[in-house]
Amino acid sequence: MEVFHQQKALKSYLNDKRENNTIGFVPTMGALHNGHLSLVEEAYKQCDLVVVSIFVNPTQFDNPEDLEKYPKTLQKDKELLEESFREIIIYAPAVVDVYPEKVVSQQFDFGELETKMEGKYRSGHFDGVGTIVKKLFEIVEPHKAFFGKKDYQQYLIIKKLVEVTKLPVEIIGCPIKREENGLARSSRNERLSSTERKEATFIYQTLQQVKSEFGIKSAKEIIENVKKAFEKHQIFELEYFEIANAENLNPLVSKPKKNTKYRAFIAAYLGKIRLIDNIALN
Repeated sequence: MEVFHQQKALKSYLNDKRENNTIGFVPTMGALHNGHLSLVEEAYKQCDLVVVSIFVNPTQFDNPEDLEKYPKTLQKDKELLEESFREIIIYAPAVVDVYPEKVVSQQFDFGELETKMEGKYRSGHFDGVGTIVKKLFEIVEPHKAFFGKKDYQQYLIIKKLVEVTKLPVEIIGCPIKREENGLARSSRNERLSSTERKEATFIYQTLQQVKSEFGIKSAKEIIENVKKAFEKHQIFELEYFEIANAENLNPLVSKPKKNTKYRAFIAAYLGKIRLIDNIALN
């Protein structure tokens, strides 16, 4: 295992290894779980060298309290990665190494992608995501980068980022990994109580119900059913539920079009913890 805290040292190391090696990259904010490990595993299948970044990026948090409480478990993360992948390369910088002058987001034009769902409810979030991912791509210079589809909108945003910046990296989307009760794996799950963790399966159950009704009931009827289900389940506060085109996230307002993929998206609060999830419908 190689651990770097400064980008200069990491770049020097990778430059010596770059010839004849394909470099894979898995950016994370730490508090690693099996979902992250599945991304690293996929990166090793496709690449010769794999870099994992562990960095809680301040510019993508619209809520300062959320940033402050985000779990930071670097030593545990390093041990988990070393236990699973002996030849792993870790980049775990301080904020000053990534933002040497000022902690501020770059402005991007992601088109309509950034105005929907997460972009609508989290002001400036995707500029923060774009800023850190662009910086990390420029530091690591990977051939391929791996992202989980739990953050599906973010996955599309990053594909758009590569398109507009013309950075030479291939974006690989990987399947959502779930806990035994169906809850999508997330670092935020660590902030749930054992009772809340059990209750959280309601989100996945709702998505499965939506999938079973898709193509049978209208989008409007399905959306109303989801809202009513959350109203009955008062431990949750539904922020949004959408059925959308999987390519551009345009909401479905009438009948599904042939040869078009759709996904259902949920964001909800369980107590003070905000959870998101999605599912492919066809």
